[in-house]
Amino acid sequence: MHAAWAAGEIVAVKGIGGYHLTCDAANDVAVARLRTRKGRVEKPFAEMVRDVAQADALAELGSAERRALSSSARPIVLAARRPNARISPAVAPGNPDVGMMLAYSGIHELLLSPVPGSEPEPPRVIVATSGNRSNEPICIDDDDARARLGDLADAFLTHDREIHVACDDSVVRIVNGAEQPVRRSRGYAPMPVTLPIDAPPTLAIGGELKSAFCIAAGEHGWMSQHIGDLENLETLQALERSIASFRTMYRIDPEVVAVDAHPGYLSRRWALEHYGERGTIVEVQHHHAHIAALMAECGASGAAPVIGIAFDGTGYGAAIDGRPAIWGGEVLLADYDGFERISHLAELPLPGGDAAVRNPWRVAVAYAVASGIELDEACAPVRIGGALGSALVERQVRRGVGVVPTTSMGRLFDAVASLLDVRHQVT
Repeated sequence: MHAAWAAGEIVAVKGIGGYHLTCDAANDVAVARLRTRKGRVEKPFAEMVRDVAQADALAELGSAERRALSSSARPIVLAARRPNARISPAVAPGNPDVGMMLAYSGIHELLLSPVPGSEPEPPRVIVATSGNRSNEPICIDDDDARARLGDLADAFLTHDREIHVACDDSVVRIVNGAEQPVRRSRGYAPMPVTLPIDAPPTLAIGGELKSAFCIAAGEHGWMSQHIGDLENLETLQALERSIASFRTMYRIDPEVVAVDAHPGYLSRRWALEHYGERGTIVEVQHHHAHIAALMAECGASGAAPVIGIAFDGTGYGAAIDGRPAIWGGEVLLADYDGFERISHLAELPLPGGDAAVRNPWRVAVAYAVASGIELDEACAPVRIGGALGSALVERQVRRGVGVVPTTSMGRLFDAVASLLDVRHQVT
């Protein structure tokens, strides 16, 4: 293994929740090769280190970060990277932070320990990213791993212990001395969450991106591990397996199934197909769900409504307005049962739906046209989109063809980022 890493090779390593793709984090060529093979253009890679002292050499750690790193959950901890950190800039391009975790299984401990009888060498930091292609679930089965990772990895390190439940690494950040989860998975799920109100036997499916589900009964809810983006059959099958496992493990047969109100979500269609005739289906508006979740986290009884501010991605608003609209910059007066939309960002046109989300220059041009602002050829979004592309977006907006109104705060940030020549495409 050490020789393979030293040679710049990528090694698929079987852990306890799935495979990792690993390489020497200080090797620019190896990290770049891993990005190319995995199809991960710029999103940061996590690093695995042997101990807290090694992590401290990479990032500026406070006591809370050290506690999180060495806790039994062993999450990836995000912290500010030191200027002299001995890792490739390609590990997290353009990002001031680095994500680190300690070895959390016997095989990891052995891999990061010095080779007996060899000359002493500086402790190696390895990239340890999920063993999958971008947008696919993590590999847990040996045959599946060889099939799906065969052209990503140069070598495999496996063992004979079966993995029954796929589980990605958890990610946390320390905010004002408190641990805040970014991704709740290995080490945290399926630990129960205490609910402030009693729930009937319930399955909550969740949204489309960064998917997770929850099974609840009485005063407890069991959150699943991070499943991934429901964009393909493999991830949907991983969701199905995890739901079946949770139902068996906690002996809960759902009487109520909560789904996102967006009619196009694969998670919703799956729930309607499997539970539409044998359970009560409850549609939940995306941003109301965020606020209700925060109420539950804070232990609110729901006896009095709260003012909730939800700045989050795609939320279907047609159930309230009677017409399709993408919400995302909302102020709601809400309790657990419902909500009143009391304020929101101004509606602006989103040209081409997902195509605009992936290309902020389109959002910038559309918002400028809708706001009566002239953009000349020197403006960054027009330069990136080209004269023809910008003219097509302008025509879409003026004619109202292929545009959806949105109040999304994220799209407003995208538009400003493109106008400032910071970012024009999302990778």
